[in-house]
Amino acid sequence: MNALPSLAPSTPQRRAIRPLPDELISQIAAGEVVERPASVVRELVDNALDAGARQITVRLAAGGVRLIAVEDDGCGIPRDELPAALQRHATSKIRDLTELESVLTMGFRGEALAAIASIAEVTLLSRPADDPSGHAWSLDARSGELRPAARPPGTTVEVRELFYATPARRKFLKSDATELAHCIEAVRRHALARPDVGFAIWHDGRLVQQWRACNDLDATLAWQRRIADALGGDFVAESLPVDSSAGPLRLQGWVGLPDAARARTDRQFAYVNGRFVRDKVITHAVRSAYEDVLHGQRQPAYVLFLTLDPRAVDVNVHPTKIEVRFRDSGAVHQAVQRAVEAVLAAPRSTGRTPMPIEDAGAPPEAVTPSRGGPAAAAPDAPRPPSVWDTTRYQRAAALDWRAHEPQAWPRLPGWPDPPVPAAPTSPPAPTSGEPTLDRSQDWPLGRALAQLHGIYILAENAQGLVLVDMHAAHERIVYERLKAQFDRLGESTMPCQPLLVPATFAATPLEVATAERCADVLQALGLEVVPFSPQTLAVRAVPALLAQADAVALARAVLAELDQHGGSRVLERARNELLATLACHGAVRANRRLTLDEMNALLRQMEATERSDQCNHGRPTWRQLSLRELDALFLRGR
Repeated sequence: MNALPSLAPSTPQRRAIRPLPDELISQIAAGEVVERPASVVRELVDNALDAGARQITVRLAAGGVRLIAVEDDGCGIPRDELPAALQRHATSKIRDLTELESVLTMGFRGEALAAIASIAEVTLLSRPADDPSGHAWSLDARSGELRPAARPPGTTVEVRELFYATPARRKFLKSDATELAHCIEAVRRHALARPDVGFAIWHDGRLVQQWRACNDLDATLAWQRRIADALGGDFVAESLPVDSSAGPLRLQGWVGLPDAARARTDRQFAYVNGRFVRDKVITHAVRSAYEDVLHGQRQPAYVLFLTLDPRAVDVNVHPTKIEVRFRDSGAVHQAVQRAVEAVLAAPRSTGRTPMPIEDAGAPPEAVTPSRGGPAAAAPDAPRPPSVWDTTRYQRAAALDWRAHEPQAWPRLPGWPDPPVPAAPTSPPAPTSGEPTLDRSQDWPLGRALAQLHGIYILAENAQGLVLVDMHAAHERIVYERLKAQFDRLGESTMPCQPLLVPATFAATPLEVATAERCADVLQALGLEVVPFSPQTLAVRAVPALLAQADAVALARAVLAELDQHGGSRVLERARNELLATLACHGAVRANRRLTLDEMNALLRQMEATERSDQCNHGRPTWRQLSLRELDALFLRGR
């Protein structure tokens, strides 16, 4: 048997400290910026948009490995600035730290072109519209040769033989088809944010994708057209519009219906000031908003645009600029979650969408949607204080964001104007003199006809036939009522249950620091977590409603969410699970015979209850079969 090699490190020979060559420095930077051809496409399209382009054409060969050419009709680069464009950390986007802290351009680091030129053959061809020479200039990055060329105003960047200088990196690339798909996705992300710009993608001389500019439409229709072109008409048909403001934050976009949730996260697009980002705060906030209506591990689909003061977000976090850091992540989390929750709460059966929330001067807690149906949603109805409203935004108030109103910030191109709030509509109240069948035409879920196998209610409305799962529907109604009753207890802190013997556990330094920093928040949540030793925490009290829960597991989960998102929904989630169990046992059971009056009463309650389109477990409670669909079943008209 061979002896194992010795793991003891050998004494390294000391080498002198010397500065790295510029070319090696650029190649190291390229390793951070350029992962695959799609990374190059993203950087070059960023530059084209910053140049004010209205039409961008991307030409690829072999999935972008052999050729990536990005053409635009932007402002162009003067001849004397072309060499500087290929230098490391040379940019026209920022000049000092102040501009870096309030940057709104897509690019700003000034290293993408230099990094790409270090691992590929790059040619820069550009012509400003006011160039007196009347022609373009072409610069070869490798030789530095500058020569006249023919081109209309704008810029073309050609990248050939990607990773030729680093062949080891090239071996990690996938097939041409896979790399092409990633390039298309990179352009799609830009296209979703800029309906005023046209995009075209050519591969090996063939047009594979195109999105035309929507300049001839108003802002709202332009966004809908672009999203339908980029994600398909089904996405728009199966989504709800979001447009809300909470203090200095504004959220716009579309969120998919719970019924249209997917197994993957490939239809989740989040933008911050027009920049596509992958941000765990936004992702968690949206997922939290879907908790009560999503079935199993399904993933929601959404396209969301968050606008806020650029000084409140740090975009200089990652070389690829795909990650950001918010100055107050808790405020952003709360605003996004509440806005999406408000949209999903409105029953789709009524055909109504929530009124846009416009309250730029009020603190975010003032726009928290209420629960419990129409009575609880009345604007003059007193709302009891809650833990969410009193604690999560304490830091946001200290930031003095109200001094920077949204109207004073730079507007993104094509951004819609703020909506004018409209009074919500409701079905006309039936009068005693109207025939029953006529009244049913005004009821979204119609008039009950019969009960099927003691499980389903069959109803008739103006569109056709409605099928209702009576247990699932009644379960949601009871659940929402229990939550509303609990919220109306009117306590700003949760009642706590002291533990006879404190539960101690070995804590990480981050958990200890979070417990000390968020002691007031923990107390408001009904948790008392105190340091027992430098490396141990003790749980002395838990919420009375969760007295039987695992105190250590509960404390760890709350501390983790407080650290990551500035607030915790662990307790609210656990409370809702208990209420959902009570609602399930209190709802009408299958095989129970209901009278027509009872069935109609259930339908009317569904129309007035938030989130009544899904049961507590995320399954649908009703389905509509239109007359056209019924005719198709029986081949009528054929």
